[in-house]
Amino acid sequence: MARVCEVCGKSTQVGNSVELRGKAKYLGGVGTKVTGISRRKFKPNLQSVKVTTPNGTNKTMRVCVACLRSGAIKKAVRAKPFAVPGEGKAKAT
Repeated sequence: MARVCEVCGKSTQVGNSVELRGKAKYLGGVGTKVTGISRRKFKPNLQSVKVTTPNGTNKTMRVCVACLRSGAIKKAVRAKPFAVPGEGKAKAT
């Protein structure tokens, strides 16, 4: 199963891991030096979430947290919300 968000398509990206040594000049040192550069992977933060699809069915999807926070999906309601007894009815006096 690919590590890809099913909503926005965010996937693994590659970059560099940079090793530094020394003390920064603004802290009183002579400056930092690069002692090694190696490749690394940036993986998206994917979560398995039950989502309500537009046609009303529920489906489990792998979604990145950025999509969850932005409201790009609607999570499935697991239990019916609590209703206060007698709410919504007209009181008889």
